[in-house]
Amino acid sequence: MHRHIKSGIFLAVICLLAISASAQFPVQPRPKSGSVIEILHADSLLMIEHDSVSLTRFVGNTLFKQGTTLFSCDSAVKNNKSNIIDAYGNIHINQADSVHIYGNYLNYDANTRIAVLRENAKLTDGKVTITGPELQYDMNAKIGSYQTGGRLVNGKSVLTSNEGYYYTETKEMHFIQNVLLVDPEYTLSTSELLYNTGTKIATFVAPTTINNNDKSVMYATSGYYDTDKGYGNFGNRPTIEDSTSSITADNIEMDRATGMAYATGNMVYRDTTRKMSLLANKGIVNQTQKTVLAIQKPLLIMEKNKDTMYLAADTLFSGVIRANDSLSIPSVAGLKRIPDPPTKNLKSVKTIKPPDKFPATIQLPVKGANSDNKNLDTVPGKPAMVVPDSVLAINRQKLDPSLSKNIKIAPESKIELPDTSKTLTPPVAAKAEDDTTEFRYVLAYHNVRIFSDSLQGVADSVYYSSRDSIFRFYKSPVLWSNNTTQLSGDTIYMFTKNQTADKMLLKNNGFIINETGPNMYNQIKGNEITGYVKDEKLDWMHVEGNAETINYIKDKEDAFMSVNKTQSAIIDIYFKNSDVYKVVFIKDGEGTMYPFTQRPMDQLQLENFKWEIKRKPKTKYELMQ
Repeated sequence: MHRHIKSGIFLAVICLLAISASAQFPVQPRPKSGSVIEILHADSLLMIEHDSVSLTRFVGNTLFKQGTTLFSCDSAVKNNKSNIIDAYGNIHINQADSVHIYGNYLNYDANTRIAVLRENAKLTDGKVTITGPELQYDMNAKIGSYQTGGRLVNGKSVLTSNEGYYYTETKEMHFIQNVLLVDPEYTLSTSELLYNTGTKIATFVAPTTINNNDKSVMYATSGYYDTDKGYGNFGNRPTIEDSTSSITADNIEMDRATGMAYATGNMVYRDTTRKMSLLANKGIVNQTQKTVLAIQKPLLIMEKNKDTMYLAADTLFSGVIRANDSLSIPSVAGLKRIPDPPTKNLKSVKTIKPPDKFPATIQLPVKGANSDNKNLDTVPGKPAMVVPDSVLAINRQKLDPSLSKNIKIAPESKIELPDTSKTLTPPVAAKAEDDTTEFRYVLAYHNVRIFSDSLQGVADSVYYSSRDSIFRFYKSPVLWSNNTTQLSGDTIYMFTKNQTADKMLLKNNGFIINETGPNMYNQIKGNEITGYVKDEKLDWMHVEGNAETINYIKDKEDAFMSVNKTQSAIIDIYFKNSDVYKVVFIKDGEGTMYPFTQRPMDQLQLENFKWEIKRKPKTKYELMQ
């Protein structure tokens, strides 16, 4: 018993001594797994132990190792308690031969494995090089970053920003603030950008501007751009602009190599030089050739000083005619070609000059009623007929179908001749544009409709060139002017000056109809009709080849007097305030004058008469549907 008591006392004394020793010499904490720094080499080593400070100084050709990462420098100081290293001079960090980091100063926390480098800091993975005044690299996450400005070089592309984060495993870079990407082909600027250095794809997450070397500029807020292949896909209404045009849409795909851009969803293409806009749901733009193809409800808008023209069709195509190109219509791959305009025939169209002075007295050959009218004198020369009042009455209120109540019929009286002493001259032809600039043409295919306040029309196809400022209407074209006048022919040319009608040419089977009352139509028919416009009003017309007319004649009080039916090889018709002022037979003219109350109802329509007012577009909104 006594022996056991002594043994217990001895063990207790040993425990007390152990506890006392432990209190005087605390146990050093074990380093975390993976945080151990191996000292591979140093020319000299100095241990500094003072109070709570425990430092080791390495001088000359210092080399450390932590896991698969090697650290080399000229000198370093290691805090043995915090496991932090401060290194100086020619620093090189090699992480598994995949990422190399350089600098003149390093602060490295071996526990968190985060390195901060300053002074000529650089990070590279063999393909990408990042430099900046200060770089930080997380060895665990393998993320390099800078927050005081930095620069990334990837091949020929150089990208700078205020902040940047590089994920070395996925090769992705996140740039923030004042982002600028400079490439030999373009310059990109934005406030935030995602960039994959492996695929060289830039992803937009903020408003971005791309300036291309071809002087085009693109604005986008979302989408991506392959900086290596030059292909991009952008959403949220991107815009591409150059010195003469712009295009925007809900989504645009572009290929820098081919110069092609594919727009979908509410596309708007604008020719800023000519104030011309092209709207459609889909479009294809060739930036190299400067062409645009619009499908799915395309609409062309041509702005003018007073009257904007709208043109709709199933398909619209627009391109550029160079200074030395032919005026003939270019062929378009994938589109049904419309006939070439007969340029040779256009050149042969002459501006017909009217006589310097009309004779004071004329001969009026008539048949039937009033054939012995003695109020008209006879003079030698070409037979002619002078019409004293309006035939093509414009913007006049339509008369009620009830002739007996609402149509005024003038009493029979002698015809009063107008003053013919005034000399009339045709308008001066518009000068052609200089050949030193580019000219744009427009092709409209199938179901063409046009609308402006002064002119409306329909046709199967239309060709317009800004080089000669001529609209060419093909296949059953019909135009309406001022709501009451209809113009038709196998082909119609509308010559414009300052985007305003200057001359009309109705080729083959030309026919002009003017509604002057209920079921009453003034008519002009001929193989070819040329109409000259002045101040947006019809000034005079030249009808050539089997010319025929039917005219309802009114007196000064707007009362119907007679109906005149004439025929001639050539007829010139002159207007005043949009009303017929004079009709002149140039060759082989003859005519018949019927009192209004005795007009033959079965002879008041010329052959092939067709009043097609129901086809006329009524508003511009019809073209937008």
